[in-house]
Amino acid sequence: MDTTYYDHGTPAERWERARMFFDARDYAAAARVLDGLVGEVPEQTGPRLLLARSYYHSAQLRRAEAELRVIVERDPVEQYARLMLGRTLERQGRQEEADAQLRIASALGGDLTEV
Repeated sequence: MDTTYYDHGTPAERWERARMFFDARDYAAAARVLDGLVGEVPEQTGPRLLLARSYYHSAQLRRAEAELRVIVERDPVEQYARLMLGRTLERQGRQEEADAQLRIASALGGDLTEV
């Protein structure tokens, strides 16, 4: 089995490594670690959300969108994922779709002034 630095170690060790890369703003490296981790624990929201954030910050917007859509499909009231999905769609120039997600995120966050 050929392992690299990105997929070496336990899931907990890789989670910490991914967070260190993310905190250091090396979003592409964080995404490399998280991609494998999400494949192992697809039901966990935390790694998938950090993967989406890593994709977003490294301008891999289609990938970010795909991960965020999985999260909101599984948990429609996940406010931060809705917010990120709206921002991701905005960056892709898809304002109408973005507005819908941002309104939902705002309502879920208790800010009913924009709804």
